[in-house]
Amino acid sequence: MSDTIQTRSQAERADQARTRILDAATREFSAHGLAGARTERIAEAAGVNKALLYYYYRSKDALYEASLKELADRLALTTMLVLNREASAGERLLRFALNHFDRIYSQPVFQTLMQQEMIRLRKGETGALSPLVETLFKPMGVRMLAVAEEGIRAGELIPVEPSQLIYATLGPNVFYFLSAPMMRFIAGADPFHPSALEFRRKAAINFLGLALFVDRVHGARIAAEVIADTPMPEEIQPPADPFCLIKKETASTTQP
Repeated sequence: MSDTIQTRSQAERADQARTRILDAATREFSAHGLAGARTERIAEAAGVNKALLYYYYRSKDALYEASLKELADRLALTTMLVLNREASAGERLLRFALNHFDRIYSQPVFQTLMQQEMIRLRKGETGALSPLVETLFKPMGVRMLAVAEEGIRAGELIPVEPSQLIYATLGPNVFYFLSAPMMRFIAGADPFHPSALEFRRKAAINFLGLALFVDRVHGARIAAEVIADTPMPEEIQPPADPFCLIKKETASTTQP
């Protein structure tokens, strides 16, 4: 009996150590990129020695891939819950759009890692985006397309090519955050101020309620309900500037 308890305790400690290592690694990779990250800092932040870190993860590249997969697993769970909830297809798309909008500014670590992976992809690096694509984006895309097709068949969503509904659902969010630096100059206001985010997330969902639904009254009602029962995340941080990431990545790769 005591051997069983001891074995279980050891397994729990090992799981806790892995969790601390992955959390510390995710923050380190987000802040410094794959090239600039240092395993010494990761081990110190996780409260373990480097030998234990390399016992669980044989190299920095393996640790980076494990960190991406862990993050992708968490996001896949939350996004699939939205797409699979008990609701009409149209409501699920609106809830997914709002979840996507909120995720961009409330989860800066993921957004930074995503941008770094896009940079690695453009450089032609092996394995770039692999864990994110296989664990998160591919199943999410398949499910979104199925929801769009379901909504069209039911007569709730406008009868267009189904993938166009996905572009229309996510497009306003992507453009808002990508254009934010320029909009600062044009409008003279901060697009990431809490009041600006609150206004834009509501405006985006209201727009989709009118644009995607055959019955606009029905769509407007669904949009109002989605906004009313989905409060803004408390944590608000501006997404990372991709141009800063490019300069940081370049500087890291030129270090001796």
